Amino acid sequence: MSWNGSTDIKDRVFSTLPYLLPLFYAMEFGQYLFQQFPFLRYLEIPLIPVAIIFGAVPFGLAGIIIFFVLFLAVVQNERISRFIRFNTMQSILLNIGVFLISFVARILARGIGGGILLETLYNLVFLAVVAACGYSIIQALMGRYAEIPTISEAAHMQVR
Repeated sequence: MSWNGSTDIKDRVFSTLPYLLPLFYAMEFGQYLFQQFPFLRYLEIPLIPVAIIFGAVPFGLAGIIIFFVLFLAVVQNERISRFIRFNTMQSILLNIGVFLISFVARILARGIGGGILLETLYNLVFLAVVAACGYSIIQALMGRYAEIPTISEAAHMQVR
């Protein structure tokens, strides 16, 4: 789907960058798959700049700062193209989902320990986030809006 005309190459590239955040946070869920398939570690290479930024800011404040900068300076700024704002909002929503699942997974890990249930949850979350971000990045590079059920609808409503 293409709203408000076509996009230029600059908009396409900039709209892919916010998807590095949910990918960065999803890497913790890949631990079991990384043990079984070490070549999956190559997915971490594009995330090195994000890791440097997160390592440079003390007390884990980088995530909160980046969230507010993206939301207030990009999503709410109508001078930025709708394509970039939509993709930024969609990546923020994916990131919130990863954060909430991470919170639930930590509670489950304390309650049930490790086990096959936790490993399955981690693998599922990791693969889902990689698939959603990969799909969104490819669609953005082609100049199309990535339609992920429920998440895209919420992003469209927020961006208007």
